Amino acid sequence: MIKERIQKSLNQQLNAELYSSYEYLAMSAYFESESLSGFARWMQLQSQEEYGHAIKFYNYLLQAGGKINFAPIDAPKVGWTGAEEVFKDTYKHEQKVTKSIYELVDLTLEEKDHATNIFLQWFVTEQVEEESTALKILDRIKLIADNKSGLLYLDHELGTRAAAN
Repeated sequence: MIKERIQKSLNQQLNAELYSSYEYLAMSAYFESESLSGFARWMQLQSQEEYGHAIKFYNYLLQAGGKINFAPIDAPKVGWTGAEEVFKDTYKHEQKVTKSIYELVDLTLEEKDHATNIFLQWFVTEQVEEESTALKILDRIKLIADNKSGLLYLDHELGTRAAAN
C-alpha cells in the first residue's frame, strides 16, 4: 500500500497536471482570438499532453493501491499582451512543474519508496524537454521582436506540431 504522504503528494501533482492542461487550453483560446492558429494548435496539443500526464498519475495511484482525491482547479489567466508574455508564462510554469516533480522525487527518497521514484523518473526527463522547448520558442519570439512576418512564420511552424503518441 502506498504511504499517506506519497499518496497526498501524487494527488496534488495529478491536480497540478490538470491545471496545466487547463492553463494551456486558455493560452490556446487566447491565440485563436489573435488569429494565430498555429500557436493555438501548439498550445492545444500541449494541453492534451498535460492531461495525459495527469492520467499517468491517476493510473499510477490506482495501481499502487492509493485513492484519488480531486481538488478544485483554479481558473487560469485569460489575457496576455502577446506571444512573448504567453511563452514567458509557459516557461515559468514549466519551471514550477519541474520544482514540484523534484520535490516528489525527494519525498520518495526520504520515504524509501523505490517504485514511485522509478515512476517519477519519466517526468524528470520530460521536464527537461518541456523547459527546453518553452525557452527555445520564447527565445525565437524575442528574436522576431515586432516583425509580423517572423511571427506569422513561427505561427505556421508551430502549427505543424504533431500530436504526441
